[in-house]
Amino acid sequence: MLTSAIAGFSLSIALIVAIGAQNAFVLRQGLRREHVVPVVLTCAVSDALLISLGIAGVGSVVAGRPDLLTAIRWGGAAFLLGYAALAARRALRPGTLTPADRPPARLGATLAACLAFTYLNPHVYLDTVLLVGGLAQQHQHRWVFGLGAAVASVVWFTALGVGAYRLAPLLARARVWRVLDGVIAVVMVAVATALLLG
Repeated sequence: MLTSAIAGFSLSIALIVAIGAQNAFVLRQGLRREHVVPVVLTCAVSDALLISLGIAGVGSVVAGRPDLLTAIRWGGAAFLLGYAALAARRALRPGTLTPADRPPARLGATLAACLAFTYLNPHVYLDTVLLVGGLAQQHQHRWVFGLGAAVASVVWFTALGVGAYRLAPLLARARVWRVLDGVIAVVMVAVATALLLG
């Protein structure tokens, strides 16, 4: 059982650490010190749900519906390009970058954005539902494998959110935020382009 848990954890952490839209969003929320715990919980619970669906066999159903994956891909790309435009705008307008000078976003709007970054990204289905769910089927203790994968999500998102939260005072300069938003814009465009070409 322990071997299955370690295998699930290792696979999930390897997949999730790659810089993507969801990680960039969690990082930004941590640096802004804004709704960090709800965002981390939303990401971790979403991953656990998608991993469970994959282990339960939903992955084979999703794989058999290319029209569904295409719709998700185009919708996700449109959302990411829109967010990239907002990040680029923030990077080009330094007067609006310092978190302390901006009113905090409402929790509902923040969680809606978090859910969009999670569920409008086809890679999340490929990674969690299809890949993790499919590999879990090869283990005698597939649900323990899934538990290990879910724990990896909790560990990663907590470390990312809390780490960024603690770094916020050191990074509370407009120049740092310009660079961060510029990087986020580039990452979002790159992910959206990969979705459209993939």
